[in-house]
Amino acid sequence: MNGPARITVLAVALAGMVVSMSGCDKLAARAELNKGVDAYKGTHYEEAINHFQRATMLDPNLPMAKGYLATALGQNVVPGLLTPDNLKTAQQAIDIFQEVLAKDPKDVNSMKQVAGIEFSVKRLDEAKAWQKKALQEDPKDPEAAYTVGVIDWMQAHQNTLSALAPAGLNDDGEGNAKAPKKIMDQLKDQNTPLVQEAMQYLNQALENRPTYDDAMSYMNLVYRAKANLDYGDAQAVKADLDTAKDWSSKSMGQRKANEAKKSQGPGGITMGDNGEMK
Repeated sequence: MNGPARITVLAVALAGMVVSMSGCDKLAARAELNKGVDAYKGTHYEEAINHFQRATMLDPNLPMAKGYLATALGQNVVPGLLTPDNLKTAQQAIDIFQEVLAKDPKDVNSMKQVAGIEFSVKRLDEAKAWQKKALQEDPKDPEAAYTVGVIDWMQAHQNTLSALAPAGLNDDGEGNAKAPKKIMDQLKDQNTPLVQEAMQYLNQALENRPTYDDAMSYMNLVYRAKANLDYGDAQAVKADLDTAKDWSSKSMGQRKANEAKKSQGPGGITMGDNGEMK
């Protein structure tokens, strides 16, 4: 066999080996992915992360592998802990979700996952922005709308506590009639946009899920925050508090109904049709 012929035969053989190795890697990646899912369902998140990392290395194009890896990393983020290690884990998960979104900009699940991680590390403005992005893709998502409303209330409540603290006061949840007018006027300017937006998004959540008892609970809190904005107008404050109490009562009644319905059916860990782990 002459030189050129030998080279051609060798090239064909090497190409066959590459195809064979590629096929083996893809099978191994699938196996790692399945092991990762099993570990995740067993709440063994570190083990799941290792499997998902191997899956992505073996087959970078494996569908869902990066999303699963980012989800498992997100589960390792400790809510409220702002240590360098915890923030690093949070950013790793966010970066991988960003890679997923670069390929599929309309992936609502990844948007909401990023929002959840940002919320866990107390970056509330970022969390709210991501939930709003999710709502742009799916305006009927009640959870995204609910979360925006919750964050608005949290920010308004923190503003209230910070404003009242120098006067030695806490938020009484009843309009804070004893607070100095100057403080409440400043608070009105600060909190009006947050309270209005909270109402908008909580109402949106309830329009799309009328049985959403958690959203009803926060409507109660938001109307109590609105009572602060109506400081000095006793009639308006009373109306706000009456509405708040109505929402509280609705929430308790709906929660009982939801729990009764839930107890009638089976539960458990499932995997959705889109591959999202639940």
